[in-house]
Amino acid sequence: MRVCGVELKGGEAIICVLNHEKGAFNVSELRQRMFAVSSSMPTDNIREFQDTFEKLMEDYKVNEVVIIERDQKGKHAGSATSFKLEAAIQLLNMQVSTISSATIKEQLKRNPLQADIDELGLKKFQHSAFKAAYAFQNQNIYLSERGAE
Repeated sequence: MRVCGVELKGGEAIICVLNHEKGAFNVSELRQRMFAVSSSMPTDNIREFQDTFEKLMEDYKVNEVVIIERDQKGKHAGSATSFKLEAAIQLLNMQVSTISSATIKEQLKRNPLQADIDELGLKKFQHSAFKAAYAFQNQNIYLSERGAE
């Protein structure tokens, strides 16, 4: 299963594609690791983001997108642009889920990384997106194993 982890920060969508096959994880080398939207007011900017994002997901044969949840209120609330980007992703014709920071931490504690994250060929800004994809993959593996019992 190929999952794209997404971290939305301001007007940026930072991504990492992680494949799990035959018990092994592989990080995909991507032609684009980040999407930046300078202004979310013009509809054309959001449509262009959506089209470009969708094309990348098709090209890399991504099965599911998982977005890190952001607070809607308070000091650490996500920006209006980040919520527009999330909506654009959620409206794609593919499976899209969200994952909380607490679930990511829980899955990383339950299934610690076997490799040093810096050695995976990722840029530092991609680490959160990677952790989201890794946690989501592990959550699905754990649930399917429990269902098989």
